[in-house]
Amino acid sequence: MNPADLDRAATAISAAHEVIASTGAGISVESGIPDFRSAGGLWSRYAPDEYASIDAFLDNPEKVWRMWRELHEQVSDCAPNPAHLALARLEAAGRLKAVITQNVDNLHQAAGSRRIIEYHGNAGHVVCLECAHRRPLTREMYERGTPHCVCGGLLKPDVVMFGEMIPQQAMLAAHALALSAEVVIVVGTSAQVYPAASLPRTAKEHG
Repeated sequence: MNPADLDRAATAISAAHEVIASTGAGISVESGIPDFRSAGGLWSRYAPDEYASIDAFLDNPEKVWRMWRELHEQVSDCAPNPAHLALARLEAAGRLKAVITQNVDNLHQAAGSRRIIEYHGNAGHVVCLECAHRRPLTREMYERGTPHCVCGGLLKPDVVMFGEMIPQQAMLAAHALALSAEVVIVVGTSAQVYPAASLPRTAKEHG
C-alpha cells in the first residue's frame, strides 16, 4: 500500500464513528500459523473431507482429533503479531467497534481485543456433544486419546466443521455491525468466501 492510500485509510478511520474489522487467515501468518490452504498448511497434509467435516468426526473422532491436536499445539506456541495488536489498540482508543474473524486461533483475544465475533468458533475450546458444556482445551484432555466430558459425552473442538452451520448469533451480530459500519477494515482475507465476504458489501450498500 502506498503512502497516499495509507493516508486515505487513516483519514477514513479517524472521521468515522462506526468502524469494524473483518479478518481471515492471512492476519495470523506472521504469527507462524500457515493459511490452511497454503503450502505447509493443514489441508496439504490432512484432506478436509477426512479430517474437517462433522461426518468424519462422528465416524472416527480419534482420527480427526489427530489433526486438531496438531493445530492446538501449533496455535498454543504462537503469539499475536503487530496486526492483531494494532486492531486491539484501535479498539482501546475507541476507534474500532468490533473484530469479526474467520480465524479459530484466539490471537485477537490474546492481543487484547474485547469485542470479537467468531464466525468459525475457537480451536482453544471444546464443547460436549451430549451436555453442550463448553470449556478451554488443555493438553491434558487429549494426551490419553480422544477427550470425553465428565458426563461421558464426546468432546468436539468448538469450531465450525464442514457440514455444520455458522452460529446464528455470530451471523446476526456481524450483519448488524455491517449495517451500521461507516468503515470496514479487511485484513488477511480475500473476501471471497461467504457469508464473511458479504460484510464489506453490506456496509457499502448501506452508505
